[in-house]
Amino acid sequence: MNAAVRAVVRMGIYVGAKVYFIYEGYQGMVDGGANIVEAGWESVSSILQVGGTIIGSARCKAFRTREGRLKAAHNLVQRGITNLCVIGGDGSLTGANIFRKEWNGLLEELAQNGKISEEAMQKYSYLNVVGMVGSIDNDFCGTDMTIGTDSALHRIMEVVDAIMTTAQSHQRTFVLEVMGRHCGYLALVSALACGADWVFLPESPPEEGWEENMCIKLSENRARKKRLNIIIVAEGAIDTQNRPISSEKIKELVVTQLGYDTRVTILGHVQRGGTPSAFDRILASRMGVEAVIALLEADAETPACVVSLSGNHAVRLPLVECVQMTQDVQKAMDERRFKDAVRLRGRSFEANLNIYKRLAIKLPDDQITKSNCNVAIINVGAPAAGMNAAVRSAVRVGIADGHKMFAVYDGFDGFAKGQIKEIGWGDVGGWTGQGGSILGTKRILPGKFLADIASQMRIHSINALLLIGGFEAYLGLLELSAAREKHEEFCVPMVMVPATVSNNVPGSDFSIGADTALNTITDTCDRIKQSASGTKRRVFIIETMGGYCGYLANMGGLAAGADAAYIFEEPFDIRDLQSNVEHLTEKMKTTIQRGLVLRNESCSENYTTDFIYQLYSEEGRGVFDCRKNVLGHMQQGGAPSPFDRNFGTKISARAMQWITTKLKESQGKGKFVTDDSICVLGISKRTVLFQPVAELKKETDFEHRIPKEQWWLKLRPIMKILAKYKASYDVSESGQLEPVQQPRGTQGEPAAI
Repeated sequence: MNAAVRAVVRMGIYVGAKVYFIYEGYQGMVDGGANIVEAGWESVSSILQVGGTIIGSARCKAFRTREGRLKAAHNLVQRGITNLCVIGGDGSLTGANIFRKEWNGLLEELAQNGKISEEAMQKYSYLNVVGMVGSIDNDFCGTDMTIGTDSALHRIMEVVDAIMTTAQSHQRTFVLEVMGRHCGYLALVSALACGADWVFLPESPPEEGWEENMCIKLSENRARKKRLNIIIVAEGAIDTQNRPISSEKIKELVVTQLGYDTRVTILGHVQRGGTPSAFDRILASRMGVEAVIALLEADAETPACVVSLSGNHAVRLPLVECVQMTQDVQKAMDERRFKDAVRLRGRSFEANLNIYKRLAIKLPDDQITKSNCNVAIINVGAPAAGMNAAVRSAVRVGIADGHKMFAVYDGFDGFAKGQIKEIGWGDVGGWTGQGGSILGTKRILPGKFLADIASQMRIHSINALLLIGGFEAYLGLLELSAAREKHEEFCVPMVMVPATVSNNVPGSDFSIGADTALNTITDTCDRIKQSASGTKRRVFIIETMGGYCGYLANMGGLAAGADAAYIFEEPFDIRDLQSNVEHLTEKMKTTIQRGLVLRNESCSENYTTDFIYQLYSEEGRGVFDCRKNVLGHMQQGGAPSPFDRNFGTKISARAMQWITTKLKESQGKGKFVTDDSICVLGISKRTVLFQPVAELKKETDFEHRIPKEQWWLKLRPIMKILAKYKASYDVSESGQLEPVQQPRGTQGEPAAI
């Protein structure tokens, strides 16, 4: 929430508005007085890394009454406030909408009672409301991700990873209760991200006789040498008769039926606390800026709206419809229409549920229709966190589709040498939380070994190939595609899933591993800023990875609140460096006496990190001193973030479905020679796309290994504005209110993140 508060305040000041804090939620609006205070630029400095909200929040009974709202309206009119930005859950947003509807009537009543003048009534005749959804449950319909959800998932995954090690040692069963009274999102996504054995959700209660099914499933997993069982329960879990299913009840069941050593862990308010994740900070900063623009463009006729994300695209939605739909879910659950409840939650919830079911429960072999196809999986390029989750997901979906799955070890090098083994359902258990690449990965391209690779594909009769990797995987795919004429073994469906910390693969807005690297950068910057606030007047220069792609530097700068981020995509010269130094010199005169500058490793041949450090040191002499820090390979390592585990799991499952469809279409037809049988799978704005590599060629800058057009450059002005620079922000794409439910089948396949 703090990142959103910061963005609203700074963007508001930037466009010349007066911005006020209202402390303690609606209670502060009703009480007025010292609860409504004008905010300045520095009021929101150093809050990005703080959890919770600095302006406080409270449940307020008074605001639910007309008298309360009358007082609130009076307090706002006295200060000339007619634009309200509300950050909260559906309760807060509903309240804001009622307030907006009543506004005219409230002002008339105040004028009649002589509390305000007639002219004030005319001048402030309407109230504009824009909402941002802050709720860890992600229970608000119409938004893919609410502010706080990703951070809550971070807390849950930290606990799960810690529990996994102890449970492994003791052969225990753990029942984990996570938040979500009415919404199972956290439970579902954390179950997907850690490969839990069973999950209980309010929207999708287990079928009759679940007690027995669950025990069978747990004992089967034990029989497969799985040493731990994890069961995740949403606090609002119910059965088909709407009776609550408690974590204690599940524990008793496991102990009495199976005699397993079982422990219950209730996470509780841990999930609300802690430092916000990089994703949440960027999301909230984007939404905050968007909210201010929406308020600027609003007039008397504009309905209250909610700014939110659809795929990777900021959208505005009508608040009333979103709230209505959110309440419809609850109604469907109360009336035991559970299929409707899942559908109303939105497509991403539905997709998560279906994928979880496919990956968690293996059908007996005799129930799987064999396809007689062999599919190979290979990791190419540098390691990225989340690759293993992608491999696990592909292997299991492939087996469920009836294929024989083969793992290729050590990239194309290993492929040529024949390091290929069949890989089974159980072999990939517990892979989601592992960083790096278990299969092993290399940067070597296939060009030199084409004949060897072709003969290995013939020996193992490989019918399709799934590549998980970075820019090298993309180049490798191009080389294999070009070699189809010479080697018919390559005339099979091939698809690539982007996985690289640099996020520089053409054809996708995101790649597996970038979110984890971003969190590493953000955490490090937080620590560095903290050390700098002790020693006053210090500027840190931090070098990030990414090759020529400035994604990590730019987004890291946005998430950590940097003063500048130097990237290759936006050329800079000595005058820019000079103006940054002057900017920092000015900043040192304020109460914020520290600076943070990020530099992408290849942003300039001559303006190296050392050069910039020396320039700043010399120019800042007597005003501030400098330190530099090269983050290096720590950005490639570490346990994958919840985002990367899920993104890897979902996108890789989607790639496997594509392979299955292709293989089914061609039965008996033989070779694949067309461009559309060799693709990159990616997310673009709000759709999932399979793009032929042949078509992506023209969108690629091969010399610098980046796509020619990159979506995140549009966010660059946000970082500059929030750091007090003048910048022009392109608002051409925003502005239109959209219906909450996109008619199905209109814009291709929706990408839910």
